[in-house]
Amino acid sequence: MTRKAERTSGKGNAWQWSRTEQTRRALLDAAREVFCEKGFADTAIVAVVRRAGSSVGSLYHHFGGKTELFVALWEDYEDAREHDASEAVAQAKAAGEKDPLELFLVGTRSFLEGCWRRRDLVRLWMDGDGPPGFELMRRARGRQWIRQNAVLLEAGSEPVDRLVVGVLTSIIGEAGREIGTCSRKRDADAICHATIALIRRLDPLNVS
Repeated sequence: MTRKAERTSGKGNAWQWSRTEQTRRALLDAAREVFCEKGFADTAIVAVVRRAGSSVGSLYHHFGGKTELFVALWEDYEDAREHDASEAVAQAKAAGEKDPLELFLVGTRSFLEGCWRRRDLVRLWMDGDGPPGFELMRRARGRQWIRQNAVLLEAGSEPVDRLVVGVLTSIIGEAGREIGTCSRKRDADAICHATIALIRRLDPLNVS
């Protein structure tokens, strides 16, 4: 293959990848709209592909079916949540913040603000209308979230330490669900402020 052909092939591959990613993104965005409107059980694949301007064959190619699409939407949500929190904590560290509790609260605020921006999805997960096995996946991800919070708080490995981190994570999760039901930004902000104030009062780094 000539160098010119290699360059042309490379551009073709990049274009194909971009087009594939655009199709996948369009299907996920359409799935978000339709699942949030109708729930998992009442959503028809044809409604998603029609909303996305795609085809049933393309959906099955990218995701495999309705269950896999629902799980992919949830994983996309979780990945975005973790990315936002990690970015916020990294920025705080770059600005000189070193206190574990303050960094934890930065991550908390990022998570709760994300719950407001994605409140339609928060309500979808709350409804419990998902495919078989979805709740087990959520619980596993929840345990992973607790471990991540333990690292951020620099918590110990004693039972009391694990209890404290678990309680804090539960508080944040419940606050996120409350924000998901809000219709006004000021109410979501009030929940966020109250959650952060509650965690400060608990003083988790000094629990003995």
